[in-house]
Amino acid sequence: GSGVLEHGLLIAVPPGSAVHAIAYGRVAWADFMRGFGMLVIVDHGGGYMSLYGNNEAALVEAGDWVKPGQAIATVGRGQQQAGAYLEIRKDGKPMDARDWLGSRH
Repeated sequence: GSGVLEHGLLIAVPPGSAVHAIAYGRVAWADFMRGFGMLVIVDHGGGYMSLYGNNEAALVEAGDWVKPGQAIATVGRGQQQAGAYLEIRKDGKPMDARDWLGSRH
């Protein structure tokens, strides 16, 4: 398998690009995590969380409130995959991020 990055969406963007929060929420984690690189997790309430991995730097800290579209991290040069990694979870279970993003692209 492709390891931990198989449930989410890899968005092809150049290294150093800003990663934006998809919805209003509170930062639950902004630190290195094995397999994810620099990982930012935003808690949106109601059991929903978004995870942003493959980053070189976090621009927010745990406890920060973020607005939709706010820059929260910058994309790193992933060893295996280049781009921004996005994963959506509901009650801890990965969901299809494409359903969440819907027609926003």
